Amino acid sequence: MNTQKLDALFEAYSIAADGAYVYVCDIKNDYSKWSKAAVDYFGLPGEYMESAGHIWLGHISPDDREDFETSIADVFEGREKSHNIQYRAMAKDGKYVLCTCSGVSIPDDDGTPAYFCGIIKNHDCLNYTDSITNLRSLYGFLEDIKGCLWKKQKISTIIIGLEDFSRANDIYNYAFGNRILRKFGSILQQAFRGMGTTYRMDGTKFAVISENSSIEELNTVYRDVQELVAQNFYVASDRIALSLCAGAVTIADFSVTADTVYSCLKYAFAESKNSRHGDLYLFEEALNNDQKDTLKRINFIRNCIIDNCSGFYLCYQPVVDTKTEILKGAEALIRWRSDVYGVVPPLSFIPVLEQDSLFPKLGKWILRQALIDCKKILMGNPGFIINVNLSYAQLEKGDFAQDVIDILEETQFPAENLCLEITERCRLLNINQLKKIFSALRKKGVRIALDDFGTGFSSLGILRDLPVNTVKIDRGYVMNIENDAKDRNTVKFISDLAKSFSAEVCAEGIETEGMRNELRELNVTSLQGYYYSKPIEIGEFLKKFCK
Repeated sequence: MNTQKLDALFEAYSIAADGAYVYVCDIKNDYSKWSKAAVDYFGLPGEYMESAGHIWLGHISPDDREDFETSIADVFEGREKSHNIQYRAMAKDGKYVLCTCSGVSIPDDDGTPAYFCGIIKNHDCLNYTDSITNLRSLYGFLEDIKGCLWKKQKISTIIIGLEDFSRANDIYNYAFGNRILRKFGSILQQAFRGMGTTYRMDGTKFAVISENSSIEELNTVYRDVQELVAQNFYVASDRIALSLCAGAVTIADFSVTADTVYSCLKYAFAESKNSRHGDLYLFEEALNNDQKDTLKRINFIRNCIIDNCSGFYLCYQPVVDTKTEILKGAEALIRWRSDVYGVVPPLSFIPVLEQDSLFPKLGKWILRQALIDCKKILMGNPGFIINVNLSYAQLEKGDFAQDVIDILEETQFPAENLCLEITERCRLLNINQLKKIFSALRKKGVRIALDDFGTGFSSLGILRDLPVNTVKIDRGYVMNIENDAKDRNTVKFISDLAKSFSAEVCAEGIETEGMRNELRELNVTSLQGYYYSKPIEIGEFLKKFCK
């Protein structure tokens, strides 16, 4: 049997496995390759196996087999695209260990499942030491954070990441890239010696947990390291200039979870990268919020997502035709409230949650709820379009397009009445990946809008490369349109540009009659803003706009 593709997929998954076992199955031939570590630990016949699913079933606890068999059958028979399940499996010494198994099917050209690939995490022997740098791993970091929270030990933690690391891999090779990571890890360990423990996190990120140093002291060391690796970093005889970004969190509230701490760290790191040019970003500065319990509130909201998205609700802001001011659609906007915190504005939690592995679950809830709510509007207004915002985190998921299609089928909502809004931040994703996602959705009839057009350097490229139906002009170009000729010219340029791509134009942020009148002269096709209505809940929306 030709195992070339099987081996290639196995190698690709192994790069990101981070100590977990990898498996790849050729579904048609029922032929698989498994990690040698799994073979040795569980006493499996070999790395290459026929009927591996049947063999593995024999290792799974009898109490867990039915759930496992159902989940696997759903994937192999095409009813589900992914598999995520926990069970107990018997090791070769006869003892059962808890495992978490995650996998996804890869279809062939006609959509039939062709390969099933994924990882198995053995909770009895998760790798707490990184094999490349010999530093404590991400698992070790999370366990140590849990320990500090349990001991009620106040700590400061910093996450540091290498930028443009892929260029080093492209210029040299992966082996050389691993030497860079080893060298950089050693530099961090020496720099922070006596201050805390250094960790190798996922990808090219590292972290330090300190029980005795302030954020200011950690930042002083970080700046020294930043200067060193930018000017005087050598691997063998090769001089390599590295750029860094860093985020930090101070933990003084011990009711939060390690996962919440990690999400907030990732948010701070992203802010350092996107808005601070690599300077340290402290999470306590985040979200323009001067409350001291930001971390605790984020932890509370995370738990609400886990608890079936309790406390979340949607508001809707109408979109009207520019000439007639007849209702054309609405934008769904997420809100959250609780008895403890009251109503919390989305800017106080969405930017952090977008860095969290839970966000796709919230995204699916938002889409499903918006479609359920707006089916009521379609009965009297069959042309109504509901706009739902997407996050970068959702689009990263390989099964995102199928998730949307499944929710459309589940709710029996017409695909042509759904418009998904993407932002300029999607430039961070591979354009071919975006094309594949939106090509699949457009075939079903789903519409695509490009939100906040003009706020980033790659908006034009996205408009050119993706099948966009609507361009939404950022409110920054609309606010002064009554008095600023430059803004009027900019809006006219965007409108003409969109028209050349056969896209409609929606202007956001309409607050006055004068703004409306100016935009009517500039080929804008629809309007949205407080002039027509603030975002309101579905019951009030129906009373106000669907009489």
